[in-house]
Amino acid sequence: MKDLYRIALAGNPNCGKTTIFNALTGTRQHVGNYPGVTVERKCGSCRIGNVNIEIIDLPGIYSLSSSSPEEKVAIRELLKTPIDLVMNVVDAANLQRNLYLSTQLAELGVPMLLVFNMVDDARNRGFVFDLPKFEHYFGAPIVETVGSREEGIDQLKALTAKLLVGEAQKPAIIRYGEHIDQAINSLTTAVKDKQDFATQAIPPRYFAIKLLENDPEICALPAFAPLLPVAAELRERLAVRHGISSATLMADCRYGVIAGACREAITLNNEQRRLVSDSIDKVVTNRYVGLPIFLLIMLFVFAFTFICSEPLVEIVAFLLDRVSALIDSAWPAAALPYFKALVLEGIIGGVGGVLMFIPNILLLFLAIAFLEGTGYMARAAFVMDGFMHKFGLHGKSFIPMLLGFGCTVPAVMATRTIESERDRLTTILILPLMSCGARLPIYSLLIPIFFPLRMQAVTMWIIYIIGASLALGIAAILKATIFKGEDEVFVMELPPYRMPTMKSLLIHMGERAMVYLHKAGTIILGASIVLFFINTFPQKQVFDHDYKALAETIDNSTTMSQEEKSRAQDELVSQHQAEKLNYSLAGRIGKKLAVPMRYAGFDWKASSALIGAFAAKELFVSQLAILHSVGQGEDAAQALRQKLRDSYNPLQAFCLMLFCLISIPCVGTVAVVYKETQSWKITIGQLGGLTTLAYVITTIVYQIGRALNIGLA
Repeated sequence: MKDLYRIALAGNPNCGKTTIFNALTGTRQHVGNYPGVTVERKCGSCRIGNVNIEIIDLPGIYSLSSSSPEEKVAIRELLKTPIDLVMNVVDAANLQRNLYLSTQLAELGVPMLLVFNMVDDARNRGFVFDLPKFEHYFGAPIVETVGSREEGIDQLKALTAKLLVGEAQKPAIIRYGEHIDQAINSLTTAVKDKQDFATQAIPPRYFAIKLLENDPEICALPAFAPLLPVAAELRERLAVRHGISSATLMADCRYGVIAGACREAITLNNEQRRLVSDSIDKVVTNRYVGLPIFLLIMLFVFAFTFICSEPLVEIVAFLLDRVSALIDSAWPAAALPYFKALVLEGIIGGVGGVLMFIPNILLLFLAIAFLEGTGYMARAAFVMDGFMHKFGLHGKSFIPMLLGFGCTVPAVMATRTIESERDRLTTILILPLMSCGARLPIYSLLIPIFFPLRMQAVTMWIIYIIGASLALGIAAILKATIFKGEDEVFVMELPPYRMPTMKSLLIHMGERAMVYLHKAGTIILGASIVLFFINTFPQKQVFDHDYKALAETIDNSTTMSQEEKSRAQDELVSQHQAEKLNYSLAGRIGKKLAVPMRYAGFDWKASSALIGAFAAKELFVSQLAILHSVGQGEDAAQALRQKLRDSYNPLQAFCLMLFCLISIPCVGTVAVVYKETQSWKITIGQLGGLTTLAYVITTIVYQIGRALNIGLA
């Protein structure tokens, strides 16, 4: 028995593969990216009895044909990694489409286990399977599962361990007919002589088939370069004889095998129930009401985020205040005062001010994960496809735009799946307008302060709608001018409706939490330290008042109550801190920026806080707290709210959110846009264009609001 067995988990998109992966591995997962591409690479581990297993979750693919980034990385993984078992998850309700990949995986010559997942959906459609017949046709054992409820997982684990430790049979060899089989056999003999160490784990027949299909990934392997003329000649002969390409011929043969197997091994109940999902789809994908339903659902998502996160934010704020107070009391005042200030004001003030809003972010992603898990988000993409065509985009751009609600960086990287270069660049340029999770702390701070409870979700919804509307409007202008071209067809599968498991939702939320915490510990931490020095230096030596003497006067006062003394001391500390900040580099920059920014409703403190937002949008919150001289005491969060309420009005708060929504992307986005476009012209154009647009729109909104006396109180 081996120390470690390796399983490749493969399947079509929306077949429930990730649910099976989570059921087998739990939290023992590692998430990364394949080299050179943005396709996610997931690995997990599990132990079944005394069998140690590593599971590689391949990206969701429809075939092994090298026609998409996902298919290319799947092929590379299967070729380079020694695999003991291929676990092929198929949607039992859509076997004829899903089994096409199974026929190609069988050609790898690796023992295969078929997982008929979502059999509950299949039964609802009236399907009854003869599993022994299917096993005979494909030469692979089959397990039925309902991954969302973890039904059949124990049987799956038991059979997996048995196949790994015992003598697992090889999958059945597909016969393509006399002429194709002759060509395959001819190439197989030649491949045997040319296989090198990198390809010897895979049977030569597989490479012969791929060469005959003219697969670009396999044809590019140096070992097979001498065989390309031979393969081309064989393809030409088959095309002349049959009138179609060899790849099409072989695909027809595979579908023929699948059709025959399904005809023999599937029976239909006479009375099929009308699926509830069909009735739901008639409503949620309707061309007239589908879009309003999507917008209404997102409104409910924001309401859920605000209402449920408020007590959690208070708890996190309390814990951060306690940590700060403990450090402050334990650290001697005379010991490294600047370093103490860096820890309390820079690190805890900066990073802590961001972490305070992690409940908002987690709950938002929990809601989105729920919508994705139920199958609704695929319907939203379908609905948006028709709507986006009016602006020169299509559904493939909707996927990166949806990712943009989480983080713009992976959203920009996800545009690699868009074949049209014009559409890809258009999508990249508008993605920063999708309100990312980093902006959520800004909204979560300002909206509860300046807007009543009944308007909080609506206000946030309006912000998101403004961003998406601007994105589509700019896309329409770009497609009508710089990036003219024909619209491309978008094809997307609509998965069945299902209820996601709490386990899968928590795993998704945990992944988002780790991403956010990693960002807090790297970019935000580094930027917080830089901002601390900008806020602290240069230091003023001569102050307008003798603050030490004033503090002693307050302490020695006999006419003031203890509460009045405490309040006076707090005001004095704030005044002292404000004078120091005025003299600092942050204050000087803020006052320079405040000259043009006053037309948009911003004072020097708000203008200066926008500097931090370039490093990471979340830092706007902590920088605003520092500039308003809010310390790290137990009532710091409440003190910040009160100072902001005293300094600004609802119109200014709305304009601040609007500017942060539209303006200069964070430094991470700037870097990834350059990496993806390899053009400083596009990168700087986007950066300058969005910042200019933010200033113009915010100024117009503020001036109109002032003129109409809206939101001034």
